[in-house]
Amino acid sequence: MGAMHQGASLINTIAAALGLALILGFAAARLRLPALVGYLLAGVIIGPFTPGFVADADIAAQLAEIGVMLLMFGVGLHFSLDDLLAVRKIALPGALVQIVAATLMGAGLATWWGWNLGAALVFGLALSVASTVVLLRALENLGLLESHTGRIAVGWLVVEDLAMVLVLVLLPPLAGLLGGRADGGDAAGAASLWRTLGITMLQVGGFVTLMLVVGRRLFPWLLWQVTRTGSRELFTLCVVAAAVSIAFASAALFGVSFALGAFFAGMVMRESEFSHRAAEESLPLRDAFAVLFFVSVGMLFDPVVLWQRPLQVLAVVLVIVVGKSVAACALVLAFRYPLATALTVSASLAQIGEFSFILIALGLKHQMLPPEAQSLVLAGALISIATNPLWFGAIGPMQRWLQAHSPLARRLEARDDPLAELPMSTEARYLSRQVVLVGYGRVGRRIAAALRAQDIPFVVADQNRELVERLREEGMAAVWGDAAEPAVLIQAHIARARVLVVATPDALNVRQMIETARTLNPTIQTVVRSHNEAEAKLLTQEAEATVFLGEHELAQAMARDVLRRAAIA
Repeated sequence: MGAMHQGASLINTIAAALGLALILGFAAARLRLPALVGYLLAGVIIGPFTPGFVADADIAAQLAEIGVMLLMFGVGLHFSLDDLLAVRKIALPGALVQIVAATLMGAGLATWWGWNLGAALVFGLALSVASTVVLLRALENLGLLESHTGRIAVGWLVVEDLAMVLVLVLLPPLAGLLGGRADGGDAAGAASLWRTLGITMLQVGGFVTLMLVVGRRLFPWLLWQVTRTGSRELFTLCVVAAAVSIAFASAALFGVSFALGAFFAGMVMRESEFSHRAAEESLPLRDAFAVLFFVSVGMLFDPVVLWQRPLQVLAVVLVIVVGKSVAACALVLAFRYPLATALTVSASLAQIGEFSFILIALGLKHQMLPPEAQSLVLAGALISIATNPLWFGAIGPMQRWLQAHSPLARRLEARDDPLAELPMSTEARYLSRQVVLVGYGRVGRRIAAALRAQDIPFVVADQNRELVERLREEGMAAVWGDAAEPAVLIQAHIARARVLVVATPDALNVRQMIETARTLNPTIQTVVRSHNEAEAKLLTQEAEATVFLGEHELAQAMARDVLRRAAIA
């Protein structure tokens, strides 16, 4: 009967979580609210703090962990090591400085409430790290995951995750020094600190090296062997088993988080030619388990804290949503990135999630935090996650308002930057009747190669500073910035160009980009890449652009090859 009860508990939890999430998510969507608000509310209803049916919180938390693994694995399938290295100059210092700034804000708040230094420090750290699931779902919904801005946000998140791995390992030996209960006593904890840090760095370094050296060869080979069997079930099983088992092994053997392990598993699996199929096959599971993640967050929340400590909850939410966002925005602007990129990264980080819960649980275990810390962090997480889609929706209007009303915002957009304009030594052939190529990713590089082969001059416009620097060193005409901004297109000499080619998957500002180009050059022709059929239809009808969907592109290329071969035959 015991085993039967356990099985029933698992089934009850999944059935109640998914069923109620569907109903409330649908209701939220009809009310023009984000669906995840419904998922969170479903968790509150089936949680232990509200009357009626109570789902098994432990089972829900484990199911949510699987969701995090699958989601990070899927993101890894779309990212390469080169993508991460391309944003290291902003992601590494940006994430570390933002963690410090948010920790100081949270710690200052806790100190004002009368908490001791150790409790304030742990509380501040819990408010400093964003949720993987929330960030990735938001970027996917906006079509920004494969854009340069999306890569900055994901790279930032990877650095945050690595920093939190170190924090979770170092907290137990430091607990005694910070006013809590250390494992093995204060002296032992202090003495072993450097040894623990060294071992952790070796473990993380060993894991990353193993995945990049061995995994990049082994896992694509394994996927190929399974594909040769012709079995779709085995292929899907291989993908899911790789995501979950590698994540588990990385945590068990190297002390790396499940999320980080799964991300690197996906990144090395990307070397396989079947990575796109692997991402598609795992998508339904990723979506279902991501819903369970939001439900499990809702289950942890006790609504009583909202009327028992309303001012404290408000202060926590302000640190997460406003404090972290302002710090991140200032950092991105300090690295001379456009305002749109700064606002997008800020919105990405204006929430907290899974690492915050783990950190608070560890702090409570070592008696470093007062009991109300967990309720405050959970309230902050729930409110910040529920409102996060609203901040993404406000990026465009906020950018326009700031540029209209803030002289500082206009100065930031117009500031002198050697990469934001073509050098005076640029040849005349690049300034008239040229092609303006927006985006130099995989598609952009292929288009550029075709243009070079035909000796057609072109100017690249891209938001990746390091990439523009490299193109300049190679002797190519390139300008840095967001091509939705008139100044960037003006510097690319759009007024005298023949064709505007938008090769970036970032669909957020494409229409604005085309409108700006047509205003400056009414006769310009436009060619756009898109992944979204609805967006493609709008661009074709409203912007009169030639749009290539992924499938359309492939079909045309194959048709041309077939016609060529048929003509030869």
